[in-house]
Order: sequence, then structure tokens, then C-alpha cells
Amino acid sequence: MKKISLIVAGIVIAMMNANAQTTAVQPYFELDQLPKLINIMPEPPAFDSPEFAADVVRYCWGKQQRQDPDRVAQAIADAEWDDHAKLYGLWKEAFGLEINETATPEIWKLLETSLATTDPMRKETKAHYKRQRPFERYDDTMPSHEEDELRGEGSYPSGHSLRGWGISLLLAQIAPGRADAIFKRGWDYCNSRVIVGAHWQSDVDNSRTAASIGFCALQGSEAFIAQMKKAQNEYVAKTQGASGINATSTDDGVKSLRTYNLHGQSIDNSYRGIVIEEGKKSIRK
Repeated sequence: MKKISLIVAGIVIAMMNANAQTTAVQPYFELDQLPKLINIMPEPPAFDSPEFAADVVRYCWGKQQRQDPDRVAQAIADAEWDDHAKLYGLWKEAFGLEINETATPEIWKLLETSLATTDPMRKETKAHYKRQRPFERYDDTMPSHEEDELRGEGSYPSGHSLRGWGISLLLAQIAPGRADAIFKRGWDYCNSRVIVGAHWQSDVDNSRTAASIGFCALQGSEAFIAQMKKAQNEYVAKTQGASGINATSTDDGVKSLRTYNLHGQSIDNSYRGIVIEEGKKSIRK
């Protein structure tokens, strides 16, 4: 009986592993096809440098922000990493649309595949420098209670900031008309890592640059470009009732964007001025 139980357990584990392999997200590029951050980013500031003095000032700023209950609550929420539905939900108000796997599958797929591509970019640099985190250096507690999880893991660059700024770049490409709000949300998300004591400001600042490097690399993938168009079309289809922006159906059943002016009114080829076409702003003369 015991032998049979072991055989059954082995079959269940094998099935679970097989299912995990089939559901794994296939990135747009493998890691060795992407720019190497360790060859690009500067070394983190030495602890006896003027640059680190600026980091200390910002650390003190972060401690002051904890006195604001709303801001510290947001910083704690911004610490989310594993639950992507909650993570993307942090941009709901700025993006103007709730993102989830069921209601917005094309946007979800774009974000999931993009993050699977760019998230690993930080690992080599982080492991190389092993920079001590603020809460470790000052033996501080974290309002987000991440001490056990983060202790001993390098802080440079910030994985949260790389991810958060990357999400902002992607969402702004989907909905350029909401870019101001999207980037403001992303900026605050990154600074939340300073507030909870997980990162120095220089970790965060350089991670925004790292995210931009990854974002530029994504533009070289035909699969990414195709998925981005699907995500843009889905966004318009989901928000057209509120914005007045219309979408038309093509022969293959996929919705495509009409050209419209800054007031969200559909226009024809005779229109001259600033237009939004295929999710991008341009000027017709």
C-alpha cells in the first residue's frame, strides 16, 4: 500500500511540474540577448562619498514620510511583488482601467511577458555589488515588514523600481493620453522603496534608467510590437464609452484604432493638426 501511495504521489508531482512548464511565460528575449546592466550602470555610491551623503538625506526624508498614515499605507501596498493582479491594480486610477487576466487578457499578456523578459536583468548586478540596504545599515525596522525576506540581498539596483517604472512605460505606451498620471504613479511607487527603508535613493534612480533600457530592448521584438497593438486596441475598446474614442473592426475580427483628435473625436484624412493614430501622437501638416 505504501508503495502504491509513493507511485501515486510521484505521478501527481510529475503532472504538476508538466503543467507548470506549459503555463510558464515565454519571454520576448532570453537574458543573454538583452543589454547587460552591469556593463552599463555606474557603481553604487561608496559609503564615504558625497553621493552617499545625498542618499542619507533621502533616507531621512523617507523616515519623515512615515509620519503620514496615507503615504506609509501606500508604500506598504507598493511593496507587493508576487500577486500581479494587486500589483497592476496600483495603476488602476492612473491608467483608467482595471487590469486582470479575465477582463483585459491582451494587456495582461503584454505586462506578464514584458516583466518576464526584463525582471531578470537586475540579478547579476545586484549579486555583484551586494550593497547593504538602509534598514540593515541603520538596524531599522520596516513598515512593510520585509526584513527577513530582504536581509542579505543586495539593494542595487532596486527590483521593485525597475519593475514599477517598466510597468509605467508600458502603460503609457498603451494609453499615451494618460501618461502624466501613469508616470506620477510609477514615480511614487519607486520612491515608496525609500520610504520603507528597502532602498537608497540612488538604487531607485538608477533602476528607472535600467527599466528604460529594458523597455527600449522590448521595442526590438516583433512579438512585443504585435502584442502592444493588441493591448492598445483592447484599451480603446474597454474605455471608448467613457472617452468617446471609437474603434473599428477589421476583416480578421481584431479591433483597430481610428485616428482621432485631442478631444477624442474621430477624424478623416483631411484633418490637420495634432492627431492620435495607433495609440501614438503625431502632427499632420
